[in-house]
Amino acid sequence: MGTIAYFIYIIFRFILVTVMAVVAKKTKTKFDDLLISNKTAKYIANLIPLLFIYKVVPIILQHFIYWRPIFEKLVGIYIVLLFLWIIRSVFNALKDYLKQIPRYSDKPIDSYIQVIMIILWVFGVTFMFMSLFAIDFTTLIGTFGAISAIILLIFRDTLLGFVASIQVSVNDMVRIGDWITMDKFGADGDVIEINLATVKVRNFDNTTTTIPTYSLISDSFRNWRGMLGSDGRRIKRYILIKAESIRFLKEEELQELRKIQLVTDYIDQRQNDIDKYNKSHQIDKSLLINGRNMTNFGLFRKYIMQYLYHYPGLNRDMIMLCRQLQPTPQGIPLEIYTFSKDKRFENYEYIMSDIFDHIFASVPYFDLALYEMVTDINPAT
Repeated sequence: MGTIAYFIYIIFRFILVTVMAVVAKKTKTKFDDLLISNKTAKYIANLIPLLFIYKVVPIILQHFIYWRPIFEKLVGIYIVLLFLWIIRSVFNALKDYLKQIPRYSDKPIDSYIQVIMIILWVFGVTFMFMSLFAIDFTTLIGTFGAISAIILLIFRDTLLGFVASIQVSVNDMVRIGDWITMDKFGADGDVIEINLATVKVRNFDNTTTTIPTYSLISDSFRNWRGMLGSDGRRIKRYILIKAESIRFLKEEELQELRKIQLVTDYIDQRQNDIDKYNKSHQIDKSLLINGRNMTNFGLFRKYIMQYLYHYPGLNRDMIMLCRQLQPTPQGIPLEIYTFSKDKRFENYEYIMSDIFDHIFASVPYFDLALYEMVTDINPAT
């Protein structure tokens, strides 16, 4: 019997593998190629001789009353396991195939396949127990009900992951390829895999962070997909100006600042409006504080706005601000709030650094001072 089964295995393995290889070459779809790479034909070739053995066992062992049922049960269990392996190989091929299709490539296909396989394994193991120990189905269900609390405890993470996978998919919270940030787990990078239990993130330092799937619905995280799909990436950073360096500007200082081309027209127009106001209200200008005046800080803000507007790497159609924030013990925060056209990490960082290089270098021209913390360092004695 063993020799016949082996020859059946050899013959059907050759036929199935050869036929599937020929079909795979002639068809345009890649699904059959993936079936070959996942060894589906080899598993099926193993199944056929087992079915032959299962059928001839009662005939060959008809006089061995004790050993026949045991052998039948063992062969039956192996057939069930082989069926599960065949189904798993088909689903693995289906998973690989769907990931090559753009509209499915970012979906958590692994989670769904794992759920289906868990259900099939539960049914398979149940059938094997019923067959091996001759247990009635009603009795088995009653036993499962009695140990349901233990089962729930064992499969807690799986159940939570299953619920989380559904919510993540239905609510479109995370897709494969999304850039997410989750400080709790130190994740900052692209999602490369979503399965039933975990979400794998390849960080920008080429490390990999594994996050429990249910944490995506129980904890807070940041998804940068909206930014990458928008017309610009936000630049939001401030510098600190010393409050004591802010003052009114004198006429002779305005004459010198008119040489700065980006604010020449603004100074002329603004100073003309100020002079008209002060004259019409008979303001005593012996003191600068009287009436309306221009400050070096206000003129510097206007200069930055003009600089940002003329900078080629920024999106003028989106918000562009240079605003003064609440004063702090370290000085007056001057925040730049704008959007870079280029959202790629390297180019974005270059644009932001280039802008602030210029701003830092421009501060002294307006007789302003940046805040720097002074630390007393005692020399070694």
